[in-house]
Amino acid sequence: MWRMLVQSAVFVVATLVVTVGNASATDVLDVKVPFPFVVRGESFPAGQYRIELNDTGSAVMLIHGEKGNRAAAFVATQPAKGHAPAGDMPVVQFRRHENEYRLASVWESANEGQKVLN
Repeated sequence: MWRMLVQSAVFVVATLVVTVGNASATDVLDVKVPFPFVVRGESFPAGQYRIELNDTGSAVMLIHGEKGNRAAAFVATQPAKGHAPAGDMPVVQFRRHENEYRLASVWESANEGQKVLN
């Protein structure tokens, strides 16, 4: 039981490559996720994804697959508290829950992040 609790609290961080979006009010993050994951109950396969965060105060982000991956979802978020786990580098955090990884938060910088609402 204790082991299961410890494993469910483990965070997994995916490697990000940040690109500049065309619209100034949107931050675009490109990320390669090496494992399948879940976003608000919807399964996403391992692969290349683009995450679009709106800088105008919107509480919604868009995540969609690229390179033949058609998975996509609008995700409700709220501002994350604290600091990014990777310092000033953008990072996507996943939380392990039983046998799956769930998208937990997206950090654009050390102090700017969005927590995914379940």
